[in-house]
Amino acid sequence: MSDKANEDCYDVVVIGAGAAGVGVSIALRHAGIENFVVLERHSVGASFEGWPAETRFITPSFPTNSIGMLDLNSIAIGVSPAFSLEVEHPTGEEYASHLRGVAQFFELPVREQVDVLRVTKVGADFRVDTKDETLRAKHVIWAAGEFQYPRLAAFSGSEFCRHTATVPSYEDLEGDNFIIIGGYESGIDAAYHLACSDKQVRLFDKGCPWKDESSDPSVALSTYSLERMREDWFERQVELFAHTPIESVLQVDGGYKVKAIDGRVFDTTVPPLLAGGFDGSHKLLADLFEQRKDGFPVLSEHDESTVVSGLFLCGPAVRHQNHVFCFIYKYRQRFAVVAKAIANALGLPAEELENYRKWGMYLDDLSCCGEECATC
Repeated sequence: MSDKANEDCYDVVVIGAGAAGVGVSIALRHAGIENFVVLERHSVGASFEGWPAETRFITPSFPTNSIGMLDLNSIAIGVSPAFSLEVEHPTGEEYASHLRGVAQFFELPVREQVDVLRVTKVGADFRVDTKDETLRAKHVIWAAGEFQYPRLAAFSGSEFCRHTATVPSYEDLEGDNFIIIGGYESGIDAAYHLACSDKQVRLFDKGCPWKDESSDPSVALSTYSLERMREDWFERQVELFAHTPIESVLQVDGGYKVKAIDGRVFDTTVPPLLAGGFDGSHKLLADLFEQRKDGFPVLSEHDESTVVSGLFLCGPAVRHQNHVFCFIYKYRQRFAVVAKAIANALGLPAEELENYRKWGMYLDDLSCCGEECATC
C-alpha cells in the first residue's frame, strides 16, 4: 500500500468514466463534494468508442436546454451533445469525444488507465485495490457500465459466435450470408448495416421485439430501429425469424450449423453474430449486493447496497421494482439521488442539487408513479 493510500481517505471513489461515471461525478460537484476521484480502466468514454463504427444512438439528441428540458443523451444540466456535436444520432466515437469535453469542462478528477481489482469494506471505510496501489474511501459509486462485459455463454457453441460488441465495423466483415442471434437493438443495428452492404441476413430472436406492443423502449424496439427496418433494402436483404430461440451452434468444415430449439438447422459460412446483450459489470460485485430474482442488484431508495452501506450503483444496471433504467435519459435521473445521499452522510447541505428537481430529475427517492411512463 502506498504512503498516500495510508494517509488519505477519499470521501468518494467513482469507478468508471463513461456516461454514468461522468454524470454522477458532476452531481457530486454540485453537491459540494470535492474530495473524490474517478477511476477509469481505459479512457473517458472508452465503451462508446468501442462501438461498431456505424452504430449510432437510437435516442435522438436535440439542443433543448433553452426550454427547460435535457437533451435525451445529456448527462448533466446545461450540457447537450446535440449542441456540441451538431448531430442528432451520435456515433459512439462522437459521444466519447463529448464525454471527454464535459469531463474537462467540469474539471473532474479522472485517473485513466487504472484497473480496479477489488472493492472491500474494511470497518467504516472501503479499500479499493488497483493494479498499482490501494485507495481508501468513505463511499464507493460503481459506474463501470456493461458494454465491455458482453454476454457470451447463451447456449451450447456460443463460443463459435462473434458478439456484436467486438465488431469494429460491419462494412469490413467478410462474407455474404450472415446469421444474427438476437433481435433487439444491437441485432437490428447489425442487420441494418449488413443489409446496406448488400449482405443477406437471417435474424433470430426468442421473442418478437419488433412487434411488441409496449411503449417502453427497454422492452420494445425504438422508433429509430423500426423506421430503419422499413427501408427497402432491409426488407429485401433481411429475413426475420421470430419466436425462434437457438439451441446450439456447431462448427463444421467450411462453416457453421445453427440449430433452433424447434429442430431446424441453418447453415452459414461465417461466424454467427451474437447480439444477446451484456452480463454487465455489476456481476463483479455480486457479493456486495443482495440479488433480485432477475440477477440484478437489490437497491435502497437511494441506489445503495442493502447489505454494504456506502456502496452505490449508477448506470444501466439500476432496477427498481419493474422499472428498468437502461438508457442514459433514465439512469441520469438517479445521479442527484446518489449525490444527495452521500452529501447528507458527509454533513453537506447540497443546496445546488435543488436545480436538478427543476429539470424533472429525481432528488429524494424513487418518487415514481408506479406505472410505466415517460420517465420510467
